[in-house]
Amino acid sequence: MKNLPPPLKPGDTIGIPAPASPFNRERFDQGVEVLKSLGYRVLVPEETHQREGYLAGSDRERAAALNRMFADPGVQAIVCARGGYGSMRMLPHLDFASIRENPKMVMGFSDLSALFWALFDRCGLVTIHGPTVTTLAIADDATLERVAAMLSGERKAVLRPASGITLRSGIAKGRLLGGNLTTLCHLSGTPFSPVFRDRILLLEDRGEAPYRIDRMLSQMRLAGGLDDLAGIIIGSFEKCGEPADLHRIVMEIIDDPEVPILAGFGIGHGKTNIPIPMGMKAVLDADEQVLRFNL
Repeated sequence: MKNLPPPLKPGDTIGIPAPASPFNRERFDQGVEVLKSLGYRVLVPEETHQREGYLAGSDRERAAALNRMFADPGVQAIVCARGGYGSMRMLPHLDFASIRENPKMVMGFSDLSALFWALFDRCGLVTIHGPTVTTLAIADDATLERVAAMLSGERKAVLRPASGITLRSGIAKGRLLGGNLTTLCHLSGTPFSPVFRDRILLLEDRGEAPYRIDRMLSQMRLAGGLDDLAGIIIGSFEKCGEPADLHRIVMEIIDDPEVPILAGFGIGHGKTNIPIPMGMKAVLDADEQVLRFNL
């Protein structure tokens, strides 16, 4: 059994680090109020508001803040302030031994995909792919409803895409992992290189031209990270060209007829960003257009 963090209770404290980029303060404050409205206390360390160019402080400072939150018994969960860029830079400074002994729910997406892969790979930690604090401020009702449920410990057993498109039929079983394509691609060839053998792979991104999506998937495939996939679910690809082009590229590069592919999930950079547990066992039925978690 992988490291499944405990659910939150009313009055529990959520720590808010900034593992990547600095953020818009107004959006941040609005997101903090959303978390408070759900009945939780919030801890924002001083380091969260640091800024060094396009990073929210130095690599060691950002990692130290996250290490401290995992070790602090007064913090019961972690919601990251923002994505952007920078998570991969702090990975060498994380205390994975301490994190392994203090499993907590961690939520975020986009650049945080690097952190979530490392937490699963080194600690077996199940994380939540979902909004950051700054995107909570603009999330739709469906997203906020699922955030409340996930933080309180409900792991939805069945997830259906709002506009499902079956690209390749079949049924797949495996742990759900993945996230932001650009971030995962840039981990290839590092000590944290992602390998999705026997996994159901989630992909999402924003602002990438079709040829760049092709290039990133090709690199991951050549690096061996996409060998023997169990299945693929495709989330939001905002401002990435025509969906048909994206679907064609994915099917060309992942050309194994035994790998089912289901598109149309509201997961990623859109206003709808349905939170889902990353690292949990799941069953993908691309024909029925459903993802079921083995709880």
